[in-house]
Amino acid sequence: MLYLFYGPDELTRSESLAKLCAQLPAEVADLNTTRLDGRRLRLETLALACEASPFLAERRIVIVTDALKHIKAGKEREELRAYLDQLPAWCDLVFVEREEVDRRSILFTHLKKVGEVYEFLPLEGEQLLEWLSIRARQRGTQLNPAAARRLIELVGADTRMLATELEKLATYVGPRAAITSSAVDRLVEDGQEQNLFAFIDQLAARRMGPALRGARALLEEGQAATYLLFMLARQVRILIGVQELTDQRMRPEAIAAELGQKPFVVRKALEQARSFAPGELRTIHARLLELDLATKTGRIQAETALELFVAEVCRT
Repeated sequence: MLYLFYGPDELTRSESLAKLCAQLPAEVADLNTTRLDGRRLRLETLALACEASPFLAERRIVIVTDALKHIKAGKEREELRAYLDQLPAWCDLVFVEREEVDRRSILFTHLKKVGEVYEFLPLEGEQLLEWLSIRARQRGTQLNPAAARRLIELVGADTRMLATELEKLATYVGPRAAITSSAVDRLVEDGQEQNLFAFIDQLAARRMGPALRGARALLEEGQAATYLLFMLARQVRILIGVQELTDQRMRPEAIAAELGQKPFVVRKALEQARSFAPGELRTIHARLLELDLATKTGRIQAETALELFVAEVCRT
């Protein structure tokens, strides 16, 4: 049988492949499974893997990753398409594509005609909420709608990351207990906040190129430049507080309580604050306030102000 698994939802794609592989007897599954790198695929190697007889099983599985994009158009694709029609009856040949697939290629159209093609698209809206709810029940816990929305707000729509965080939350609340919004806020880190941390890391290291790329990446995620300037000022204030309280020899947990921040935020801020000399952060904060005022009075575009700020800090 021929299969094509493709699409950006990596977790669902991987779990569907695992489910297919689980049909083999567990004790001989490894002996009847071959994985090939499609970027360097040779037809002779593929044929050798597919035509090997199953060992103590009725079927064998051959998994080829990222072949459709890398097999050259023309003779190579024609030869592979012809071979697919000669596939032994005992072989399940699975093409797995991690990147976008050209739906006009002869291989895609042939696989769609003679095999089973599955596209794994990102879940959105109510579908994603339902997926989270079902996954929580499978894990033996409950996830109330508000908590599910908060989890998506913090993590995004990446099902792999959501599943990881859900597993952590389920372990925390225990069997048959409900995961609440407060539990989500307590245990789950804000993905956008982490991206901001990474951006500030580059600023602290005075790496202008990576810092500018980080700023542009945040803008591409849909963050407004005015919001980024606001978040930068907020983070600088946290760094100032952390720096001053560290001088008083306070422990990280006590600093977090004093500043009203999560412990992981303070731990990260402690690392970043070491890159700034005493008094430097207050100068940076004052400059951010100047730029904020300039954007609000129309004297400078917010995106320009953000890039100017990056350049000034990195040149310090």
